[in-house]
Amino acid sequence: MSRTVLSLGSNLGDRLGYLQLAVDGVREALVAVSSVYETRPWGVSDQPDFLNAVCVVDDRARDEWDWLRRAQELEEAAGRVRERRWGPRTLDVDLVVVGEVRSEDPRLLLPHPGTASRATVLVPWLEIEPRARLPEQGPVAGLLEQLPAEERAGVRRRDDLRLQ
Repeated sequence: MSRTVLSLGSNLGDRLGYLQLAVDGVREALVAVSSVYETRPWGVSDQPDFLNAVCVVDDRARDEWDWLRRAQELEEAAGRVRERRWGPRTLDVDLVVVGEVRSEDPRLLLPHPGTASRATVLVPWLEIEPRARLPEQGPVAGLLEQLPAEERAGVRRRDDLRLQ
């Protein structure tokens, strides 16, 4: 279908290994992958810090539902258990945008809600797509600038960790 941006996160177990599992799981369509960032938890603060990354994939044969299924398969392969919203997880794979697709289906909201206010997504996305735009919101760089400095500072690049 079109270019898709995926947000990856892990804060349980082998965090880097789970991010790598996700990257390997989309390897055939991979266009770019960001550096690894360490971030404070979002939503529920009494849990370990996350490792986060963003990747861009492109596969004209897949639509948004195909990407959602793939994301869920990868989370399942990592042993993800959904006990509480925004709680700790081995792997979280979110579809941020799928081309220009808009969806208000409760199973797949696109663009992903909350993206404009999450430095954990905007910082790594901007690294690999400096001219990225969030549909109906504007340039990612501008959205990031609007966030509080504390929010931006909470996203620390981990140059000692790499995804391949």
